[in-house]
Amino acid sequence: MTVNASVLELIGNTPMVRAQRLDTGPCELFLKLESANPGGSVKDRIGLSMIEGAEKAGKIKPGATLVEGTAGNTGLGLALVAQQKGYRLILVVPDKMSREKIFNLKAMGAEVVLTRSDVAKGHPEYYQDMAERIARETPGAYFINQFGNPDNPKAHIETTGPEILKQMDGKVDAIVVGCGSSGTLSGLSKFFAEASPNTEMVLADPVGSILAQYINEGVLSTKSGSWMVEGIGEDFLPSISDFSRVKKAYAISDKESFVAARELLAKEGVLGGSSTGTLLAAALKYCREQTTPKRVVTLVCDTGNKYLSKMYNDYWMLDNGFIDREQHGDLRDLLLRPFSRRDTVVVGPNELLMTAYTRMKLYDVSQLPVMDGSRIVGILDESDVLMHVHAEEARFRDSVATAMISDLQMLDVRSPIQSLLPVFERGHVAIVVDGQQFLGLITRIDLLNYLRRRVH
Repeated sequence: MTVNASVLELIGNTPMVRAQRLDTGPCELFLKLESANPGGSVKDRIGLSMIEGAEKAGKIKPGATLVEGTAGNTGLGLALVAQQKGYRLILVVPDKMSREKIFNLKAMGAEVVLTRSDVAKGHPEYYQDMAERIARETPGAYFINQFGNPDNPKAHIETTGPEILKQMDGKVDAIVVGCGSSGTLSGLSKFFAEASPNTEMVLADPVGSILAQYINEGVLSTKSGSWMVEGIGEDFLPSISDFSRVKKAYAISDKESFVAARELLAKEGVLGGSSTGTLLAAALKYCREQTTPKRVVTLVCDTGNKYLSKMYNDYWMLDNGFIDREQHGDLRDLLLRPFSRRDTVVVGPNELLMTAYTRMKLYDVSQLPVMDGSRIVGILDESDVLMHVHAEEARFRDSVATAMISDLQMLDVRSPIQSLLPVFERGHVAIVVDGQQFLGLITRIDLLNYLRRRVH
């Protein structure tokens, strides 16, 4: 055990673990934990490689401004290296990036510019095009351009590939990887072409990306869809990409990706991110299709602690239709947090308004049912609290009963969905009951989520 002089020395040499409880068919599946990098992802490798490459080439000077467009972890890798080396960093990120990643980037000193995630390359608000424009218009700025930077795949030729081969004692039948900038895929392809030419390269691609069809059918589509997995999949071929050794690609849906990542945590104790789920789902499909035993490697691309508010949140998964729920054919189908399951966030009439306010903030809700045992006796929302305390802050110590609305209009569970609209037009939430039994609340966003789920 040694003491390192810098956190940058901790990048790379990540551990490898063999899956024990996943159904891998006749194969052995090995997981390289890139989540163990100090910035939490495989992209630490290219952050270091691309910045140090620019330093060696004399393209940047001390204190320079670096600019990049990133839909995922490249920004975190660059932020880690830029922070340690004293560079200013401007990152353009699509608005689908998880809040945890954005908070992380800002906490590390990066300047974050949010842009649209629903536009394709060539649009002025496409994250890569916007980053290139910002770099061009900022005096002395350097555009890192991960999609066209040869120091991106170089990181994997020089570090990731050799590490995998050494950890696997030179016996690797297949490697399953994703493709964002294509640096990992292209770098590993080049390394294994020389060091282990019989190793198959397999692509895991989100449904909506153009890459799986390009690999499997040779068709380069000009139309891409949208997907929620972060950091992989593309709507164009990066200039540094080399798919010549990839003979098989799997198109993995968002649902498959998120379910696979959750299964990895439940069965193997490994907390991976959304793209890890895509790679794992593809790796498991590949393994189960084999008729002879093979040693297969895939990557845990990043840590899942940046996705706790998303795919590891049951409510988010339910909202987006990624967890199947029991259907009743009535308003219960719209209840995200049924009271009977103790999922509803409630408050008692004798509790303090400060307690109610704290609970609203903690659970990110704007109203609370006021429950006396199993009986609903009132409703309390943000405006009720505000009107009660605005003139005298000390009234936060008053009881909930002093501010709640007790004249309640209930909605029977068998009421048609259309009956929700007049409730919402009055600015209320729907209080759903079955006879005298309180079932839960339905808000506008619950109805929108329900209608959106039916589009799938």
